[in-house]
Amino acid sequence: MKNVAGRPGLADYGLLLALAFAWGSSYMFIKLAIDTVPPITLTAGRICIAALLLLIAARLAREKLIAQNDLWPTIFLAGFFGNAMPFFLISWGEEQIDSTIAAILMAVMPITTVVLAHLFTDDEKLNRFKIFGVMLGLVGLVVLIGPSTLAKLGDDSVRQLAVAAAAMCYGVNALLTKKLARQPPRILSAWILTASAIMVVPASFLFESPLQLAPTNQAIWSVISLGFIQTALATYILVIIVRR
Repeated sequence: MKNVAGRPGLADYGLLLALAFAWGSSYMFIKLAIDTVPPITLTAGRICIAALLLLIAARLAREKLIAQNDLWPTIFLAGFFGNAMPFFLISWGEEQIDSTIAAILMAVMPITTVVLAHLFTDDEKLNRFKIFGVMLGLVGLVVLIGPSTLAKLGDDSVRQLAVAAAAMCYGVNALLTKKLARQPPRILSAWILTASAIMVVPASFLFESPLQLAPTNQAIWSVISLGFIQTALATYILVIIVRR
């Protein structure tokens, strides 16, 4: 079903569900990998896999960026707020906290997004329906997670704050991606991830000596999944959703 008169259709909701699955499942794979792959290296690995995959896809589709004066600074900011910083913060947080707690804390993202959109855009102002939608989503999340998990909120508060900060980064990234909405989705996603890799890979070698690690097979396959599905596919879907 096509988008009619600016209203979302079935395809839009399908994309949103696919993005929710990709993002939501990432916390489990991070938890499976983090014991033997430290957070910066985990972030670098998933980003490099995703960037390579999308660069190949963009090349096959013959997509090229549409030149703009402020294009590259915005791409690097999107790489920082959309991938490099939140991926590291979530991975570092999950060294100590449960993946379910991380999922709860990520509920900060929609709140951040609607507030920032209200402040910095002309066409996405807050209204009672958006406020009600966000609040309803938070209530639903609390019901699904259950009181026993919620009781753990407050433990390892610094790690939990790191994950909440990652959620806020995603909110900033949503607005940055909107500024790039005219760009072809594959090549835009590829360059955002490449910019992220430029930031994270040197940090990995500087602080964690990735070539000396001995990751388990479970960790290796988790990083591969994070690269293909939770990073490459999720970034591509996010760009499409924002364009639509």
